[in-house]
Amino acid sequence: MSDATPEIGYRGATACVAAGITYRQLDYWARTDLVAPSIKSAAGSGTQRLYSFRDILVLKIVKRLLDTGVSLQNIRTAVEHLRNRGVADLESMTLMSDGVSIYECGSPDEIIDLLAGGQGVFGIAINRVWNEVEGSLANLQGESSEDGSFVTSGKDELAQRRKSKGA
Repeated sequence: MSDATPEIGYRGATACVAAGITYRQLDYWARTDLVAPSIKSAAGSGTQRLYSFRDILVLKIVKRLLDTGVSLQNIRTAVEHLRNRGVADLESMTLMSDGVSIYECGSPDEIIDLLAGGQGVFGIAINRVWNEVEGSLANLQGESSEDGSFVTSGKDELAQRRKSKGA
């Protein structure tokens, strides 16, 4: 992201709607550093956390993994792995799980190999989650990380990258 373009942040309530989680979950995950806001964390009573698009994407993935019975310990490991990946890598990644372990697959061949080995019961195609989050945020309001002004969604860094790629 260039210095000329401030990142768009989304308040907790907006992040909850886009990720399909409760505010209680969001607050707990932020306090336990499972998914902390990368733009602005809370600094006491009355302050607002600001979540990036990528944060909301990870929130939605965590929710899906929890819904399928993956342990919080394994989810923490997967989230740490996702934090270390580039934005472009996330779009082409599929997470597979047997309910215990989580596997990253970057190609259809890797998914087939995993299934052929008797592993992998369900998968989460991150690009589909990405599209769902983009669709949710298109109707919600964000804030400029630079001056706190409200902005319409769809103009954040990730949306600009996808547009420049022609996606």
